[in-house]
Amino acid sequence: MAEDLYVVAITALLPLTACMVVFQVNPYHALVIRGILGAVAALVYALFGAADVALTEALVGTMLSITLYAVAVRSSLTMRVGILESELSGESSEQLFSALRKTLSKYHLRLEKRPYTNAQALQAALSAKEIHTILSEQWIAWESLPSTSPEGVSEKMVGETKKQTRRRGDAGTRRMEMPTKISFTPPEEPPPYHIQTRIQRLYEILAEIPPTLASLTYINSETLNQSEVNHEKRREVYLGSAE
Repeated sequence: MAEDLYVVAITALLPLTACMVVFQVNPYHALVIRGILGAVAALVYALFGAADVALTEALVGTMLSITLYAVAVRSSLTMRVGILESELSGESSEQLFSALRKTLSKYHLRLEKRPYTNAQALQAALSAKEIHTILSEQWIAWESLPSTSPEGVSEKMVGETKKQTRRRGDAGTRRMEMPTKISFTPPEEPPPYHIQTRIQRLYEILAEIPPTLASLTYINSETLNQSEVNHEKRREVYLGSAE
């Protein structure tokens, strides 16, 4: 009777550990619990006399699957950032990378930097899905997106404010009223870096970064496909002229 209680207690651990795997948020903790689940399953098979099944579960169902899951988790939970080689060093860049790592660590993501020589190489890498995000000091324009940068938007706002100021001044002159003092708040300084990503989920995560460190832009798939086609056309024209 006591032996049956041990078997029932060990068997009850199977659904418990399975639920822990399902509801675990940290993927690395889930891998550890998955190993415990496989060990408990192998023990239950051995208690019921299925030694060959227990050995298969321990070697294939647990050890091999845990190894494959670990490789998949490590490769998928990495955000690859493309950056120009000339912009890797600097106090502002280190401050931004520190904020990026702090934000990504909340979602168990790692940061991987990949240097490129010029902006065209960055665009080609993002279009080819070699990287997830572009980080640059200068605004990198895409042909299917507006060419105005965040600085251009700020200049446009300043121009509109000046126009409104002139209109108010003209109206005051026509009405022969006393000139009123118009308060003008200068636009905020543009951020030192610009982040462009092709993944919607990363865009939502990176939105937590303070806007004073970097601006954030989402590049959809249509823009990437159009850019890839344009790169291929330029390559064909270059090869044709070389011939």
